[in-house]
Amino acid sequence: MSDDRPDGDERAATGRRSRAVAVKACLQRSLGPASVVWRLVLAAVLWSALVAAALAWWGVQPPLLTHVLHTVLVAAGVVALFYAGVGRHLWRIARHLRTPSAPGQAPAALRLRRREPWRPDELSHLVTAIGQMQQAQWQAAETARERAHELERELAQRQRIESRLHVMATVFESSREAIVIADHANRIIAVNEAFTRLTGYTPAEVLGRNPRMLSAGMTPSEVYQAMWRDLGAHGCWQGEIWDRRKDGSIYPKWLSINTVRGPTGRISHYVAIFSDISERKEAEEKIYHLAHHDSLTGLANRMSLSLELNVAVRQAAHNRQRLALMFIDLDRFKEINDVHGHDVGDRLLVAIAARLREAVRHGDTVARLGGDEFVILLRQVHGRDSAQQVAEKVRQALEQPCDIDGLTLRTTASIGLALYPQDGESAEQLMKSADTAMYHAKAVGRNNLQFYTLGLEQALLERVQLVADLRHALVAEQFVLHYQPQFDAATGRLDAVEALLRWRHPAQGWVAPGRFIPVAEQSGLIGDIGAWVLGQACRQWRQWYEQTGRPDLRVAVNLSAAQLASDGFIEQVDHLLRWHGMPPECLELEITESMLMEDVEQNVERLGALRERGVKLAIDDFGTGYSSLSYLRVLPIDALKLDRSFVHGVETDAGNAAICKSIIALAHNLGLHVVAEGVETEAQRAFLLSQGCDRLQGYLLARPMPPAELRQHAAFP
Repeated sequence: MSDDRPDGDERAATGRRSRAVAVKACLQRSLGPASVVWRLVLAAVLWSALVAAALAWWGVQPPLLTHVLHTVLVAAGVVALFYAGVGRHLWRIARHLRTPSAPGQAPAALRLRRREPWRPDELSHLVTAIGQMQQAQWQAAETARERAHELERELAQRQRIESRLHVMATVFESSREAIVIADHANRIIAVNEAFTRLTGYTPAEVLGRNPRMLSAGMTPSEVYQAMWRDLGAHGCWQGEIWDRRKDGSIYPKWLSINTVRGPTGRISHYVAIFSDISERKEAEEKIYHLAHHDSLTGLANRMSLSLELNVAVRQAAHNRQRLALMFIDLDRFKEINDVHGHDVGDRLLVAIAARLREAVRHGDTVARLGGDEFVILLRQVHGRDSAQQVAEKVRQALEQPCDIDGLTLRTTASIGLALYPQDGESAEQLMKSADTAMYHAKAVGRNNLQFYTLGLEQALLERVQLVADLRHALVAEQFVLHYQPQFDAATGRLDAVEALLRWRHPAQGWVAPGRFIPVAEQSGLIGDIGAWVLGQACRQWRQWYEQTGRPDLRVAVNLSAAQLASDGFIEQVDHLLRWHGMPPECLELEITESMLMEDVEQNVERLGALRERGVKLAIDDFGTGYSSLSYLRVLPIDALKLDRSFVHGVETDAGNAAICKSIIALAHNLGLHVVAEGVETEAQRAFLLSQGCDRLQGYLLARPMPPAELRQHAAFP
């Protein structure tokens, strides 16, 4: 039986072939037909085979060195082939990976400088994988960057929102104005601390309640209706309403309300901000009061009077009613101011204002125009008589003495009256008519009231012209002095002369003193005119002394209140006496009772200073003023002058005779001389002589005359 099994060598060779095939298959499976490694190995085997074949062809058996060289050459070839096929591409891939792309820019595509095989190899797969990896990384980075930016934006927005919420919360809590937030049903859901301070209610007491709980019930319903109408139409409203605090006190507040709407456009909340405006209201009322009232007296001022008078005229025209306008000017108030100062004058004006308010009805208007001018608007008067009754009541109230810090001050008033509609159908015309009537009251002697008549405007124009002429007369030397002698009643000897002012007008001739002297007093010119009279009288005394050598002739000069109140009057008298060398006892100054009683203390002080210098002092028109007999004990005077109204008819009028007897007896008991004015009959002289009158003056004895004529008089030495 034959044995068909292979022998050992054959089996080994077969095994080696099987293993080689298996390795090749494994390599092919692992590397693939286009594998770079496979190609390198194949190249190295082929190179070695070629070298061995070449050596064998030449019949050379390579020694060890040859084998080494052969191995080196094989290795070098392998390396060269590896670099050419793989290394340089791997180096290019590494350089590509090390080169970063610009921020935000996609990475550049990897390109190998080689001919691509017909079937992708490991390098192709590697390049593709690297490209995909870079693209994925770049997209991931871009996504991360965009997400980071988005997160930053969200974070910044959140921070802004949180900051805004913090600011809003801070404003809400720290605001000085009260803030109330209500929901869509107008239920309070939040209040701040200012709300509690202003209203007195804590948050727990108001949360969930309607804000109407704060209402004081004084705001008209029309205001609330307008508020809700504006909130619905415009989403906001502001205005003034009245509320009540927890303690019950009522206050005005300025309220601003805004609506907050949700995504659907419907109102979701109401935000109300308000503040207490009590102080502002008080300030507004004060400003209004100051704008319409006199700051000193509290009476209506010129603007307020103008408004009320215009309204009253329109109402009177519509209702066919009558009005009366009373224009009041205080007499000689400037002298009180000059003597006592403006503080006393202001207090007197306040007292006068109070008297005026008391003298009229509640519905009438009392106003102060400025200075010492007042106006009273009488509404619904029945006629001339009723207006005159009120005006007379006012006049009598104002002439009563007024006590200011211990000073007893007396003042009178000149009152002008105008009636609507006969004296003016407009407010302006009515004011003008009343003002004209007042000036007429001053012109006829003060302390009286006069109604407006058509002829008064012409009289006022004449008075204005007269004032202008008076100013010119003083400069143009149109004034002259006449002198009326005063004789000793017992001996008939010329004892003194009284200087009397006369005015020779270039166009009107001689102007009566009773016409221009009151105008001079009212216009303030009497001070300058009086100073001229005093200086001229002293100058004339000097001429008479040089002509006659008689040093005891006395010159009497009437003194005005403005002169006595002047600060430099005493010094002026001293200067005149020294300049003309006139003995003080030869100058006699005559003052009236009313002027003396305006400021007794200061007048006594100034008259005392004159008396100490030796100047003689006399009270003119004694008995016609308002002096108290008790003052005669303290007044530094030398003589009393009996007014001509008492001397007139003394021989037939028992009353005048009794008055003259009493005054002469009183004066002598006080150590005073008596001078009788207006002596016109022998019977009057005889009566006065029998009563012990010291000096006589009147037309019976001598008329006033110029200095030259007096020098020729028989009685003149």
